[in-house]
Amino acid sequence: MTRRKKDDYFNVPDNAPEPVSASIARRCQFSEVDALAIVWHGRYVSFFEEAATELGHKCGLTYETMQEAGVTAPVAQLHIDYYRPLRLNERFTVLASVIWCEGARLNTQFVITGGDGSCACTGYTVQMFVETETGNVCIFPPPLLTAFHDKWLAGAFYD
Repeated sequence: MTRRKKDDYFNVPDNAPEPVSASIARRCQFSEVDALAIVWHGRYVSFFEEAATELGHKCGLTYETMQEAGVTAPVAQLHIDYYRPLRLNERFTVLASVIWCEGARLNTQFVITGGDGSCACTGYTVQMFVETETGNVCIFPPPLLTAFHDKWLAGAFYD
């Protein structure tokens, strides 16, 4: 049996900049729970996506900017560790953090914290950049990602 990851999912170089993060806060809705009034396990992915969308707006990596740049970034990997269920009407927050990577990919970690402050879920996604026109995976970071990295290294995304 494998043990769940208790720390960061990605190995980063010692000289890498701190992650860039964004969060959302919301309440568990009736349509998201099962007959036991706990959030159905598949909903956590949509919670990740909501926080990732906020992170994309903060970083300038929205679906629209990617489309304009001629690239997409489909999810190549998704992993979730569940620690406790969220319940109907419970308030919770989702923190999304993009983790430094010099390749043509986005590594994003997620933490879902329940209303009582306890960790309900953690996970990550890996998104690979793909040229929209050809469908080819980018071997090198596309200009949009390079511009993001330059701003990140300059400290543009820290409050």
